[in-house]
Amino acid sequence: MSRFKDEAQGMPSQRQLRVGELLRKELSDILSRGDVRDPVLETHVITVPEVRVAPDLKHATVLVMPLGGVDADKVVDALGRHRKYLRGQVARRMTMKYMPDLHFRLDTRFDDDDRITQLLHRPEVARDLDDDDDEDGAEN
Repeated sequence: MSRFKDEAQGMPSQRQLRVGELLRKELSDILSRGDVRDPVLETHVITVPEVRVAPDLKHATVLVMPLGGVDADKVVDALGRHRKYLRGQVARRMTMKYMPDLHFRLDTRFDDDDRITQLLHRPEVARDLDDDDDEDGAEN
């Protein structure tokens, strides 16, 4: 049995979470200042809601979302083109033995939340949920 129960279950370690948060803060700062000279990135406000770091701290997946979701694919492509520059800028601001390679992905969690909300408000699901409430009320 592993001493590190959370890692065995796929949960990130405290170190992964801490490094991810530091990377998120530095990348957000770099992108908000407009340090990257790219026409796509200069015309969009980009948020970095989360950075997921691999257990060996060699790779980091950066979840990004342009404000309003406009031109999301173009923004992710532009960030991918400038990932070495961004990695170098972050490396100057952080003191780590190895700087993780950055991989940019679109954050679709909000879209997933909206889709689930719409599914829960469908008449068939609402009817099933009402039936469950009626059964609970009859038992009490």
